[in-house]
Amino acid sequence: MKKAIMFDLDGTLINSLPDIAAAMNRSLEKNSLPTFDEAAYRYMVGDGVINLSLRVTKEHPEKQQAVLAAYMEDYARNCAVRTHPYGGIREMLCALQENGWMIFVFSNKDQQDVEKVCSFYFPGFPFTAVGGRREDIPVKPAPDGALLMLNKFALSPDNCWYVGDTNTDMRCGNNAGMETIGVLWGFREKEELVETGAKYLADKPADILTILENH
Repeated sequence: MKKAIMFDLDGTLINSLPDIAAAMNRSLEKNSLPTFDEAAYRYMVGDGVINLSLRVTKEHPEKQQAVLAAYMEDYARNCAVRTHPYGGIREMLCALQENGWMIFVFSNKDQQDVEKVCSFYFPGFPFTAVGGRREDIPVKPAPDGALLMLNKFALSPDNCWYVGDTNTDMRCGNNAGMETIGVLWGFREKEELVETGAKYLADKPADILTILENH
């Protein structure tokens, strides 16, 4: 019987796209490069900040490192300006906690940003653990970081759900041996989630509770 659930962060628990887009666009402007519409970032985020910087500087690779450095500095200061939890997320998390679930957050966002964002938007919430990008662990869809978190709590993957909003998340969960739930309120479409192995789909946060109760 499953007793743990692992959530992606951006596009799953929080809508962080406005702050990511604004910080990156300021970084691009600082380096005299063209910016992107906020909507375009829906398809560029999800694989970590290094991959994001590579995508926005594709036509100017010589400026990638400068843009990355500027973004990391800017986003660290401005990661909680327009970001907000999706409606129903706090209630869903509290219901899980009350029912005894171990609740993890695992993101491709840098570790310090994951900690900052989780503590700011979910103050005092007793997450079992929160994890982000570290230099010694490959980013999702590699399962290494997710498995490391479970191992610390003596949990096997078949005792944990993985919840996310992109193909990266579905591939990570499946690579790790967890059952996956794709959420439809995030950054990507239903077709992408289904094609990359989402076992279940959730239209709203409360649907996650129903899926867990029924399975």
